[in-house]
Amino acid sequence: MAAATDRPSLEARSPFELRVNLGNGIAETDVRTALAEGDMGFMHSFTTGSAVDGPGVRVVGWTTGCMWRCQYCHNPDTWTMRNGIPVSANQAIEQLRRYRHGLKAMSGGVTISGGEPLMQRRFVMKVLTAAKGMGIHTAIETNGFLGAELTDGDLDQLDLVLLGIKTWDRERHRALTGRDNAPTLELARRLAARRLPIWVRFVLVPGLTDDPSDISEIAAFAAKLGNVERVEVLAFHQMGRFKWQTLGIRYALADTETPSPQAIEEACNVFRAQGLQAL
Repeated sequence: MAAATDRPSLEARSPFELRVNLGNGIAETDVRTALAEGDMGFMHSFTTGSAVDGPGVRVVGWTTGCMWRCQYCHNPDTWTMRNGIPVSANQAIEQLRRYRHGLKAMSGGVTISGGEPLMQRRFVMKVLTAAKGMGIHTAIETNGFLGAELTDGDLDQLDLVLLGIKTWDRERHRALTGRDNAPTLELARRLAARRLPIWVRFVLVPGLTDDPSDISEIAAFAAKLGNVERVEVLAFHQMGRFKWQTLGIRYALADTETPSPQAIEEACNVFRAQGLQAL
C-alpha cells in the first residue's frame, strides 16, 4: 500500500479524477469490521462548491463501492470499494466541520454520493448524523437498491434524498444496470410515507432510456408520491469514457451521442404534464 503522502488528496477538483487501488493495503477482516461498525469508510474524494447536488452550495462526499453496473456510468472506478481512500469517520466529520459556517451562509449542505453510499451505510450515517448535529443540511444520492437497510433513525438524519430512477420496464432496467428496480421504487414509497423530500434523477440516454412509455410511467409514479420536489433530466455525456478505456472495461456506449436540447425538453415536458417541476 502506498504511503499516505503518496495518495491523492481527499479533496478533489472533480469526481471525474481516476482513482484506483488506494485501499488495497487494508486487510479483508479490517474492511469487514469497518463496514459493520462504520468507523472507517472508503472515499473517492470530497469536492466543494457544488450547486447541482442539492440546494445551495454543497460539499459532496463520493464513496466507492457499487453493486450496479450501469452502462452509462461515468465513474466506473467507484464500483470497487478498495479503489477508495480509507478514511475514518472522524476524519470525514472533521472535513465537514471546516466548511460548516460557509455551507450555512450559502444555504447549502453536504451530499453523500458514490458509487453507492448505502454499501457503506453505517459509515455514511455516522458522517451525516454528525453533520446534522452541526446544523448542516444533509442529503444522500442513491440508486435505492439497499434502501431497506436504512432504519427509521437513519431517515431522521436526512433532509433530502436524490433518488436515481434509471428506467421503468423491469427487463430493460436489468439490462441497463444488472439489477431489478423494485427496491428503488419501494424506497420511494417509504420516503413518501414519511414526507421526506425526493429529487428524482433520470439520465436520458439516446436509444437506451428514451422510450416515451417508460418516461411516462416514471412521471406518473413520481407524481403520485407527493413528495417529489423536482425531477432532474440529466443528459448522457462521455466525460467518463476515458475511465472505461483506462480500466479495460468494455464500453458499449462509445458511439452514443449526447441527447439534443430538444430531446431533453421533450422529456421534461412529460414530467411537467404530471404537475412536476422538471429541469
